[in-house]
Amino acid sequence: MAPRDPRAWMWAEACDFLERADRLHRQFFQLESAQGRRPAWQPPVDVFETERELQILVALPGVEPDHVQVVIDGSALNVVGDRQVPLRARGAAVHRIEIPYGRFERRIELPAGRAYELDRRELAHGCLLLTLRKLG
Repeated sequence: MAPRDPRAWMWAEACDFLERADRLHRQFFQLESAQGRRPAWQPPVDVFETERELQILVALPGVEPDHVQVVIDGSALNVVGDRQVPLRARGAAVHRIEIPYGRFERRIELPAGRAYELDRRELAHGCLLLTLRKLG
């Protein structure tokens, strides 16, 4: 059996990696219909828990603080808002759009068995950091 050409193997691995990256991108920035309303995208989140609180980091690049609504709804946290197209981009030729625009909505299930209260909310460096205090 002849030895495999390393260039062919590396090319196949690179193509496989790009396909997996594209699937992950679509998973986190998927368009969906939000209960009959206009299309929405879902921002990625990280959730960290300490003894006293939950910290939720929501990636919202280019979103203005007054365009985000945060509501605790029973056992879930809803983050809803809108990412508008920047004024300087309006009327410009579009070569690539990878960061989604428009209405977004993310529902984050909270750990069961506890009640939470929104303690702090900070939007900096393109991320919304929410701190939920554990009650009881």
